[in-house]
Amino acid sequence: MTLVSFLGGVDVARTPNEKQRQNKTRIILEQARQVFCMKGFLDVTMQDIIDACGISRGGIYLYYSSVDEILQEVIKQRNKDKFSIISKAVQNNEPFASVLSDFVSLQKRRLLRIKGSLFRAYCEYIFSKPIDTVRSLRDEQLGHLRKSVYSILMLGVNQGIIRDEKISRLTDHIIVVIDGLSVLSLSDALTQEVVDEQFDILGEMIDHLKKEHI
Repeated sequence: MTLVSFLGGVDVARTPNEKQRQNKTRIILEQARQVFCMKGFLDVTMQDIIDACGISRGGIYLYYSSVDEILQEVIKQRNKDKFSIISKAVQNNEPFASVLSDFVSLQKRRLLRIKGSLFRAYCEYIFSKPIDTVRSLRDEQLGHLRKSVYSILMLGVNQGIIRDEKISRLTDHIIVVIDGLSVLSLSDALTQEVVDEQFDILGEMIDHLKKEHI
């Protein structure tokens, strides 16, 4: 009797342990992200990801069953990484002006290079699927952005720089502006001037909450 038959047909040589699984999924998600950034979502096939990863078809299906599933995981990982940077800055009580400036600079760079980013793939996925299928991912995406913006504004409140006045409403307004500019950027209608103008307006709204304006 072979070991495989003794274990009820489970091929232990092909069953990845936790460390192997983590390494493989990291490679798959890293390479898949590059594919999605280059091709969006609608034009990507499982074979594209397999070729980019250098993993056999059977090997990749040990971890993910579809392009949809891989994109979801790529986006979730991206959100986690982005928020962890802001969360760390807030936890370290870094200067409000510095954290806000870094966030704004990051958003401006992202908006002006969005066609080569993951956002195009995200939009293609969101708008090509039934709402019930994508609601969870969409809500998570907006939730991460809202949590990031709100935590930055509350950092300013906790440091005594801005007043705790309509912070939640301002957070929602900032999200609407960023999300709207992101969609607009996909149509080639967005310019540096428009981006700067919109963030200047947001900056003025935040300035009005500064305590010296009381």
